Amino acid sequence: MASISAADRARVHAPWSAVAWRDTVFVASGVPLQVTGWLLLGSVWTAWTPADVTPILILAGASTVLLLLALRPLTAWQRERCWAVLGLHIPRVPDLDDGGPWDALRNLRSPVLWRIIRYHLLAGPCLAAGGLAVIFAWAAGFVLAAAPLYAWALPHVGLFGNPVKSGALTGTGVLLLAGAPWLAAGVRRLDARAAVALLGPDRALELERRVEDLAEQRASVVDAADIERRRIERDLHDGAQQRLVSLAMNLGLARETLTGVPAEAMRVIIEAHEEAKEALTELRDLIRGLHPAVLEDRGLDAALSGVAARVPLPVRLRVEAEPRASSTIEAVAYFVVSEALTNVVKHAKANEVDIAVVRRGEVLGVTVRDDGRGGADPSGGTGLTGLARRVRSVDGTFRITSPAGGPTTVTVELPCAL
Repeated sequence: MASISAADRARVHAPWSAVAWRDTVFVASGVPLQVTGWLLLGSVWTAWTPADVTPILILAGASTVLLLLALRPLTAWQRERCWAVLGLHIPRVPDLDDGGPWDALRNLRSPVLWRIIRYHLLAGPCLAAGGLAVIFAWAAGFVLAAAPLYAWALPHVGLFGNPVKSGALTGTGVLLLAGAPWLAAGVRRLDARAAVALLGPDRALELERRVEDLAEQRASVVDAADIERRRIERDLHDGAQQRLVSLAMNLGLARETLTGVPAEAMRVIIEAHEEAKEALTELRDLIRGLHPAVLEDRGLDAALSGVAARVPLPVRLRVEAEPRASSTIEAVAYFVVSEALTNVVKHAKANEVDIAVVRRGEVLGVTVRDDGRGGADPSGGTGLTGLARRVRSVDGTFRITSPAGGPTTVTVELPCAL
């Protein structure tokens, strides 16, 4: 951003500039609103000032209730002032603006309510004092700068008849007129910052709500992706897989029963049969990788037992996952174990694998340990990076320990409260 030169700043803050008068109108219009809070607190005491403790407490309570009832309109007027004069939009605060006029009395423990009270009782009066100073600077500047006119109209008055004193008054007025726009700009900046900080939503709370919204949206996206995978798995299982099974059976039947077929034709039938069986195997692996039906029907124990049975290594499996977690969490746990076992078979040169899937409270823990050569690096392209990303998508934690020479331990914790 280019810096503003001193000449540009002087031109913007010249007494005749639109910015100077805009700032003056803004700070001057805020004076009556910014002192209203204390006027409401003191209005009850002007009619009667009791001497006993009980009437004093009653009046104090009445003035406090009056102030709380006036917070909503006062705050709304302040926001409207910021928008009308400066174009500054201050969002509404649900704790104060939503509901009836008596909600401020019921939300006395709300930190948002106390921030707004701080503006009206602490920041507001200080800003009102600044606004009065701006008004005084303009008024005194105009009055004193016109001293030569008074000297001309009242030549016999000593104060104006003296050229030295008249010149001093004129010079003082010119200085006040030159400084009033700068003072107005300073008060305007303080007022705008205080209004945004105290009359609008709390930024920390807004960030917290935004994080919660993003977490909910991410969970919805993850659930939607899992539902879509299950739909694709069902479509492939009930459609393409059944057609391939039928094709493989027909080709196998033709291979076994047809006689008198030329050798070239029989070779084509045999190759087609083998290709159909291989395609069926690949499709089954694809379906299993999308979302195994046994996981949804019988749970993690049965699904992981099937995975362990297909591994050409001794696998010790322990599953204690009752009560069952959500389908999304179970799917993540399944793919963690499946991908970890794939890495063990491809890279670890291990002799055995220990797997434990245990639920403790609201956390489902998954541990996969092998006695291989170790040295697994998530950045090495072994699928661990994608696995960690999948775990983090449900706010889980992923940790791998794999020193050179082994053993390698993958530890995952998944929240079950989703």
